[in-house]
Amino acid sequence: MQRFSSPSAFRHDAPERTAVLLVQLGTPVAPTAAALRPYLREFLSDPRVVEIPRLIWWLILNGIILNTRPARSAQKYASVWTDAGSPLMAHSLRQTEGLREELAARGLNPTVVLAMRYGAPSIPGVLRDLREQGMRRVLVLPLYPQYAGSTTATVIDAVTRELQGWRNLPELRWVRQFHDHPSYLDALAAQVRAAWAQRPPAEKLVMSFHGVPRRTLELGDPYHCECLVTARRLAERLGLSEDRWVVTFQSRFGKAEWLQPYTEPTLIALAESGVRSVDVVCPGFVSDCLETLEEIAMEAKHAFTEAGGTDFNYLGCLNDSPAFIASLADIVSLHTAGWPMSIEQGPDAQALADRAQRARRLGAKA
Repeated sequence: MQRFSSPSAFRHDAPERTAVLLVQLGTPVAPTAAALRPYLREFLSDPRVVEIPRLIWWLILNGIILNTRPARSAQKYASVWTDAGSPLMAHSLRQTEGLREELAARGLNPTVVLAMRYGAPSIPGVLRDLREQGMRRVLVLPLYPQYAGSTTATVIDAVTRELQGWRNLPELRWVRQFHDHPSYLDALAAQVRAAWAQRPPAEKLVMSFHGVPRRTLELGDPYHCECLVTARRLAERLGLSEDRWVVTFQSRFGKAEWLQPYTEPTLIALAESGVRSVDVVCPGFVSDCLETLEEIAMEAKHAFTEAGGTDFNYLGCLNDSPAFIASLADIVSLHTAGWPMSIEQGPDAQALADRAQRARRLGAKA
């Protein structure tokens, strides 16, 4: 028999709060093989991340990958680790705090919290904390601008899986994607212009997005299309002609064909064709992380310069830039329309006390 869980305590005079749940991919707790192994096991065991028959993949994952990849990945993480720990975690925490402050400046006071899809703080754990605080409405905002089954959909899976065991469910809304939201695009354009204010634009602007297997596009995943929309609208804001920018896809894994053109081979081809300077931006990543700081700013730079390029500029992610924090607040405001987002909009203290008194007269304990 299904047993449904409830908060440890419930009070009829508790205000009904609204929460914004930011969700990022996740990160190991340390740049070590021991820390990478459980993180990679959780990540690569997700059937949306690796769409290979489960038994075959279980054998590959546990027999080969988890015995070889953690040590190699740990070296890569160590190359970007900071005094504040994982760059992804540090940036995500600052984004969470920045969004909380920006919403407060707009007269709004939802609870703003961060969860990681893989690793800690986990989605189930954060949701249970919100339940204990009496949250009645939750906006889930995955920090992936472009929707993909292997990213945004996995967040939805994790949230709904946790809520299947709850007795009293909150009102729930999702931000499915924000790849074409005007203020997100404006923030991207501002980031590029700020870099160009420090140095002249390069010959080519390379927009590198995380790759996914090509078969996902053929099966109906909109990710590829949304990446192209983001790139085109960013180029329009920057006033670039079509010959000045190119879209590429990075982070291939395995032998299957992924979305093309691939980032590193494209950079090599550009250098070999005579292009001497490139600016590289990663619009699909809102926080600098292993894939941007090591794969792009280190490995891709090395490949470009080895092939004859002379000037490689990685422009950095949005991170906690004021423009991006403002865009997150715009997105939250759009998707919480009609919800009470401040204490003043909900029942006042007297109304809550009256409600509790009525409940006690009917036999309630709190």
